[in-house]
Amino acid sequence: MSAFLVRGGRELSGTVRVGGAKNSALKLVAAALLAEGRSVIRNVPDIMDMAAMAAVLRELGVTVTADDDVYVLDVPSEVGNSTPAHLVKRLRASLVVLGPLLARCGRVRVAQPGGCNLGSRGIDMHLSGLERLGATITYGEDYVEAEADRLVGADLELPYASVGATENLLMAAVTAKGTTRIMNAAREPEIADLAAYLTSMGAQVGGAGTSQIAIHGVTRLSPANHVVVPDRIEAGTYAAAAALAGGEVKVDAVVPGHLRMALSKLRALGVEIDEGDGHLVVHGPLRATGNPRRLRAVDIVTLPYPGFPTDLQPQLLVLLSQAHGSSMLTENVFDGRFSVVDQLRLMGADITLEGHHAIVRGARLLRGAPVRATDLRAGAALVLAGLVAEGETVVAEPHHVDRGYSDFATRLRALGADVERTDLH
Repeated sequence: MSAFLVRGGRELSGTVRVGGAKNSALKLVAAALLAEGRSVIRNVPDIMDMAAMAAVLRELGVTVTADDDVYVLDVPSEVGNSTPAHLVKRLRASLVVLGPLLARCGRVRVAQPGGCNLGSRGIDMHLSGLERLGATITYGEDYVEAEADRLVGADLELPYASVGATENLLMAAVTAKGTTRIMNAAREPEIADLAAYLTSMGAQVGGAGTSQIAIHGVTRLSPANHVVVPDRIEAGTYAAAAALAGGEVKVDAVVPGHLRMALSKLRALGVEIDEGDGHLVVHGPLRATGNPRRLRAVDIVTLPYPGFPTDLQPQLLVLLSQAHGSSMLTENVFDGRFSVVDQLRLMGADITLEGHHAIVRGARLLRGAPVRATDLRAGAALVLAGLVAEGETVVAEPHHVDRGYSDFATRLRALGADVERTDLH
């Protein structure tokens, strides 16, 4: 069994380059199902989730060739319409094949999705939206089936700005007859990235990145090439690491505007950040000078984009544990996102949970301890906590982190951290 072994106390400095966005690349390769022929997706992150999605596509008959950060997808004239449970349960995002397969094949059967256990994340909005577009939905014990001769455009108002539902309905609607409007659509940059790719395939999509998306259905799409948008969550994670343990760290190949709220909260904490064209420079607390800048308590509320991202919540919990004063972090997106709290407490963090609020009493000394990654972002946060903890921190179940970060230990080590991937005996 492997783990991250982290020895704290090292100052970080240097440059780290961000890869393509996990939450965009997964959906872009699914969108390739909409058109027969060869699509090329560049800047694809080298992570476990992408390997899992590639396996799903291969089961559907797609030839997937991965070379460094380039995915070449050869989509046949006839693709499969059923996703196997053993693959889908590894990756919740594989549910996003529902929309494109229904549009392409007229019938699709998907196993119930897996992925991180972050509480209640039902697929009702996906399915009710497809029903509004004319699909007939059948529920099995461990699968969902949808069928429609041809989808017909409709006005869809989401009760919540769900990213997954917005993506699935967007892809289903691009070849539907007539016009579809998605109201209260998710506004994440990854939605705009998906819409840009679909447009290059011949789709007619307007308003992506706003709360109302209009899709005018076309009869046919063509394969296309696309470059994945930078991963704002990966960028935010490295910025948080620098804020905890830096020195001066340059986070390269990022769109600062996609991190506006996160950067605002980091600055409110007392972190100095310079923004450039495609990069950030984060000036950490400079512990080595003997006169460190003090991190200040701040309240944070997670919300759908452009609010503070839930995927950076665990990392910011670690920062708040080192800030002077008491902070409140309110989680409004995933009701299971606080699973990291028990692990941080083992390291000495003072965090009290009250419903969907975490009260963090900061400036507490963290001590290395054996802890466990409970999900992707929790695992990254625990490694970050180890950077400033006394002694050694062992983060078990590192495969969660592999789902969303490429060579996490290696890249932190390149910045000066004492982090390694090791086998436990």
